[in-house]
Amino acid sequence: MNNLSERRYDIDWLRVMAVLLLIPYHTAVIFTRPYVAYIKTEPHAATEVFAYFMNQWHMALLFLVSGVGAWYSLETRTGSRFGAERVRRLVIPLIFGTLAIVPVQVYFQRLYYHEFSGSFLRFYPHFFDGIYPHGNFTWGQLWFLAYLFVFSLLLLPVFLYLKTENGRTFLNRASGFFGRRGAIFAAALPFMLAQAVFRAKWPGFQNLYNDWANFAFYIIAFFYGYVLVSAPGFSQAIKKNRHLALVLGTVTMALILGLHQSRMAPPPDYSGTWLLYMLLHGFGSWCILVAILGFAQNYLSFNNALLGYANEAVLPFYVLHHAAIVSIAYFVVGSAGLLTEFVAIAVSAMILAVVIYDVLVKRLAALRLLFGMRPKPGTLQPELAKEQ
Repeated sequence: MNNLSERRYDIDWLRVMAVLLLIPYHTAVIFTRPYVAYIKTEPHAATEVFAYFMNQWHMALLFLVSGVGAWYSLETRTGSRFGAERVRRLVIPLIFGTLAIVPVQVYFQRLYYHEFSGSFLRFYPHFFDGIYPHGNFTWGQLWFLAYLFVFSLLLLPVFLYLKTENGRTFLNRASGFFGRRGAIFAAALPFMLAQAVFRAKWPGFQNLYNDWANFAFYIIAFFYGYVLVSAPGFSQAIKKNRHLALVLGTVTMALILGLHQSRMAPPPDYSGTWLLYMLLHGFGSWCILVAILGFAQNYLSFNNALLGYANEAVLPFYVLHHAAIVSIAYFVVGSAGLLTEFVAIAVSAMILAVVIYDVLVKRLAALRLLFGMRPKPGTLQPELAKEQ
């Protein structure tokens, strides 16, 4: 795309789809063995494969499209105003969601495992008893907002440099390099190293301060998203290599999933086989991301009313979706077979989150603020209006 200021509707669609995919993903986790979930039941091979596959690239995609958003945000803002916008869009919903939405998830978990009985109002003071999982207090799925805020602050000096003449020159040269045949796959190397160096010791508990595998992996994805739209050559290289990326990603992921499901994957001990296994993870993740981004440019570069509605809803939906899943799962799990329960939880949670958003969050100014949304059209302050 030659005009860098032109809106990337394919990225908008990917953001919306990535957030919507959280519904089947977090529903599948209920029926898997290895992952932590508020409510767990008997595992099933199909849901384990789906969850493990999603885990290799899904959150990285969310951070990547957030990096794209950071680039566009800094096109119209100074560094200080960018920081203020990050507080409004990330910190406020993080605090509100942690205090008002996440406690619902922990409450139903404690009910499910018979660790508490009584009303939610009786439980709420106990939400502050200790740090999860040994206690109750947690930010749950909102870890994404915390990491994204920290990444934004840490990389802001780099982003501002890349806006300078020297920075743009560097980006143009880099895009020229990655435009060479197959060179885009060299960008997998940081992902591969992050997995190989950190994953054995830090398998993944999103507490920000002791989660270095996820921290390294996702800050790379966030940075890549920013760079992706900074020069046309990057997007062109991704689009050109989408078919090869799909083949390589499919083969790599098939091998990873086969080893994982057959329990033949090496243990996390920094052995040669473990390091190779992690290098494979990092390479496969990047290949899947390249394929998704490349095909999205081909088929999702359009706008319509649905995208406009979903773009505004995406952050509130993210905050709400897991509480909807857990609260419905509490009543559904154990009532029928796997497929029926999965569909019932996923569909009901989708409807519940959309209804709460459309009936309450979207229409009330105070809730719009607390969920990180912009003010209603027509109510913008002059300074805010300049930023939109």
